[in-house]
Amino acid sequence: MNANSAQQLTITVSEREAVSALLLHPAQARAAYVLAHGAGAGMTHPSMGAIAGGLAERGIATLRYQFPYMEKGSKRPDPPAIAQAAVRAAVKEMARRSGDLPLFAGGKSFGGRMTSQAQAKAPLDNVRGLVFFGFPLHPAGKPSSERAKHLADVKIPMLFLQGTRDALAELDLLQPMVKGLGARATLQLAQEADHSFHVLKRSGRNDAEVMAEVMDAFAAWITKVA
Repeated sequence: MNANSAQQLTITVSEREAVSALLLHPAQARAAYVLAHGAGAGMTHPSMGAIAGGLAERGIATLRYQFPYMEKGSKRPDPPAIAQAAVRAAVKEMARRSGDLPLFAGGKSFGGRMTSQAQAKAPLDNVRGLVFFGFPLHPAGKPSSERAKHLADVKIPMLFLQGTRDALAELDLLQPMVKGLGARATLQLAQEADHSFHVLKRSGRNDAEVMAEVMDAFAAWITKVA
């Protein structure tokens, strides 16, 4: 299913805020996923479309949406409270539109972290699990696990889809962090991929092959959890 066939929506975040969204819902959907964008590129970025299209081919509906700052054309991400309000509004919208389908949430980098923070603060209604495309464990060049502390308060299953060359999640920190979360956390590594799931030519693979692997891992995990 082509990501360009997505339905355009508007989501009300608050009395003063509304954001754009794109719903891609395959006819035989078996699950639904609320997909938040990263800090530097919005829901229409080709990588977001590729994720939505790849998941649709695997029977997973997606709702992509803008954070308020991206809707306004700003480069400065929203404060956590505003970002989390957008996450909750998007989850509520997808729950309304997806009926009885198992519901999951997460996103790329910043978007995934804002979703997990929202879940840690107060459970997202009807969400069965979180899926992260490149969880940003720390800023590039500043290894730390501080950004993961709130994950201890997330009590639903989590899937971490990460590249082994991710400069925002060094493996010697990422692997023990995920292990410390126990059985509710699963780490799926994309060999030789960076934070955006790009691979070097010398790896012998290409980006499309890597993303197919990642999509397959996502779909298999959804089946297991749902």
